Amino acid sequence: MRKLMLFTLLVFSFVGLTAQEDMTVVWESKLSHQILFSGTSLEGEHSYAASEKEMTVFDNNSGKTIWTKDFKEIAPNLRKIDELIPFWASSTIFLFERKMGKDQIACINLETGQSLWTTDKYQDLDENSITYIDEEDCFAVTLKKSLVYIKAQTGEELWSTEKFKGVVGKYFYSSNDKTLVMVNFVPSSLGALFTGFKNQVSKINLKNGEIIWENTYIGRADRKVISKQFLFSLNVKDNKVYLNLNGLQVYDYNTGAKLWSAAFDFTPEKLVSKPSGCKVFGVYGAVAQPVTVGEDLYVLDMTDKNNQYVKKYDINTGKLLWTSREIKGARAIPGMRVEDGKVLLQVGGVVEIQYTRTYRSGDQVVTETAILFENVKPCGIQAFNASDGTLAWESEKFKKGITNAISFNGNNIVCSGKELYSMDIATGKEKYEVPVSKGGVGLAQMILPFKDNIIVVVGEKGVSTFDASTGQLINSGKYRTSTLEDRIDDILVMKTDKADIGTFDLNTCVYKDFKARTGAITSLSRDGNFVYVYEKKTITKLNTR
Repeated sequence: MRKLMLFTLLVFSFVGLTAQEDMTVVWESKLSHQILFSGTSLEGEHSYAASEKEMTVFDNNSGKTIWTKDFKEIAPNLRKIDELIPFWASSTIFLFERKMGKDQIACINLETGQSLWTTDKYQDLDENSITYIDEEDCFAVTLKKSLVYIKAQTGEELWSTEKFKGVVGKYFYSSNDKTLVMVNFVPSSLGALFTGFKNQVSKINLKNGEIIWENTYIGRADRKVISKQFLFSLNVKDNKVYLNLNGLQVYDYNTGAKLWSAAFDFTPEKLVSKPSGCKVFGVYGAVAQPVTVGEDLYVLDMTDKNNQYVKKYDINTGKLLWTSREIKGARAIPGMRVEDGKVLLQVGGVVEIQYTRTYRSGDQVVTETAILFENVKPCGIQAFNASDGTLAWESEKFKKGITNAISFNGNNIVCSGKELYSMDIATGKEKYEVPVSKGGVGLAQMILPFKDNIIVVVGEKGVSTFDASTGQLINSGKYRTSTLEDRIDDILVMKTDKADIGTFDLNTCVYKDFKARTGAITSLSRDGNFVYVYEKKTITKLNTR
């Protein structure tokens, strides 16, 4: 699929005293064609780059070409390519030629470039409407009126059903009886396709498509619009189905009967204004996930602005053990942790925003894809007693603002943007107050934990680290205007709007740099050790460490 650069309105500029190093080149490979599409297998052995007419698959370790072919050679029915969707686990890729109701689709083998099957039977598909069922090497394809199950390697249609609406989301596969427990959802891009949609959690016989049982669920199952992470999880344990979505919903695995529910509806989009020209838009992290401690489950109930509580349940029976006092006026509660007998709440602060929008700049039409963070108010810190839900303490320090909060060894570390506060978990008493300006990074945008006792401050003008016990500054780094791209263990990655990459070693705050051409496509490997850069006809693999 075509990869778009990530542009963001929230930027960081790094100013510090560390020395700059350039990333070392592992290999560089020049292709015979332009790179308009690319896909990096972050866990596999090969990746691809393609123009509208040609495609190359290369080895991730050496950069050597495995094969290069014209699309007309691979699939004669396709004259040009409008979209590519890889399914790395099955070593296949879908090629699309869009033809206004007569889309041509070819499924090819990524390792050989051989066409496996072609069809014009399925229309208006995109990456959101195809789910790969790894255990059976099959695709569950969502059409407007039905769900179709086909073999990945041959395209053979095994069955279809009109009793399951929407896209297959998270699922649980049973090899004993060839069944699938699955949750449906409608991605934003497909919303107009479905009429009569209802929330379904279902168990289906994969041999014939028979729905064994179905029930409804509370909330809105979805994926993030850009990064595609699921916003819910599905697990099966002790013949119970656990759906974690705005709380927890529990079903009997054999019958589908709802055993108990501690869930609520919550729509976060109105927390932040939507930029003009948005095609897709989502706000995430506005409500903290449920917390399980032993046999106890703590859930934030954010039904509406007048009914907001912490609730504690017995996870085995669903029995409500206590309800806290009302948390009045909160628009978002991004953080909830249970530490040392206290339920710690972060009211307000940083939430994540993802969107794609189109706008005109001069004579050009620009497509902007963004992952960024914004601060939601009102803000505050509250602590409840885990034993009975009574209020233990509340801090008035953070009414003007908060980024987020983390914990170290009995200390609750809270950042207001200007200051770092260490607060005793039992009493809320301040142990220290340290200005983040000591790190020379401007206002803090967020804080992250590192090792057992280090606070990472990601600021407007850089990255710095502090000792969580004393508040003492440890290190500080410099970089150009950029935004947080990723964090894997001790590597923190920043990216500019021109696609330059800076990879910081959090042990020292020293970074390695790569200046990419404007418009370059970059992909970070899963372990954080490498960056793949796609520029015009050239692919470069860089070492981040």
